Amino acid sequence: MKIQGKAFVLGDDIDTDQIIPAQHLVYSLENPEEKKFYGRYALSGVPDVQSGLPAGNIPFTREDEFESDFTVIIAGTNFGCGSSREHAPFALQVAGARAVVAETYARIFYRNAVDGGFVVPYETDVKLNDKIKTGDDVVIDRDTGYLFNVTTGDEFQLKGLGDVAEIIDAGGIFEYARLKKMV
Repeated sequence: MKIQGKAFVLGDDIDTDQIIPAQHLVYSLENPEEKKFYGRYALSGVPDVQSGLPAGNIPFTREDEFESDFTVIIAGTNFGCGSSREHAPFALQVAGARAVVAETYARIFYRNAVDGGFVVPYETDVKLNDKIKTGDDVVIDRDTGYLFNVTTGDEFQLKGLGDVAEIIDAGGIFEYARLKKMV
């Protein structure tokens, strides 16, 4: 499996209120006309470079659009800290993100991302948010375990997904349970 697209680079300690601010939790998760607003407001709570927004204050989703041009989020440590809202990985998925690559995650964000089948949370031992720039074309190759920066030609080893790979492949914990005849 490969995930390919443009990278959106963030800093450390991006919390769930930055991923989807609380004032935007009013939309239905089921109604297609409403849930698209989660994509519109994904990462709209990251206010400036000091809080982790890419250099040049590049928005994740352009004004009045519902999907982002970026499919891979590159972050530092402690991505998804803060409250336990499952809306955070959901908002990233609705915006078109398919994967997040971070040094570490808040446990609840990681579990929500996997359990809901929203985005694939890859981990790395390398501080990639210092080595990749917003807009770089990247490819994550799950079979080899590498992230390739097509723009620069660099490649980086990612940690394996381990036991959560089966849940991700199934599309989330409920689909996994159905496949395994647990429900």
